[in-house]
Amino acid sequence: MTWIDIGRIDDIPVRGARLVKTHLGCIGLFRTADDEVFAAADTCPHKGGPLSEGIVHGQRVTCPLHNAVFDLNTGQGTDGYQIDTYPVRVENGRVLLDADALGKRSAA
Repeated sequence: MTWIDIGRIDDIPVRGARLVKTHLGCIGLFRTADDEVFAAADTCPHKGGPLSEGIVHGQRVTCPLHNAVFDLNTGQGTDGYQIDTYPVRVENGRVLLDADALGKRSAA
């Protein structure tokens, strides 16, 4: 894996998200109340809602447009839809995202 430094964990609000723009689309970085960080596709596959503007609760995020809930570990949604998730880790307060996984992401 090739890890790229995205920024400080403190730049992501607790129980909130930040958006990372890549050449293949936007990735949401989600921070839980326990300071876990997850990376997933930002766009809800159902209505196109920006998941980074949704509500983070536990290890899940709720779409702001239609209230579908997505598991940030697996990407599985309660409505049968699925979002892509990406390896992410935190080291010394810095958020690192797997660049190799992003390179494999579909541009569609």
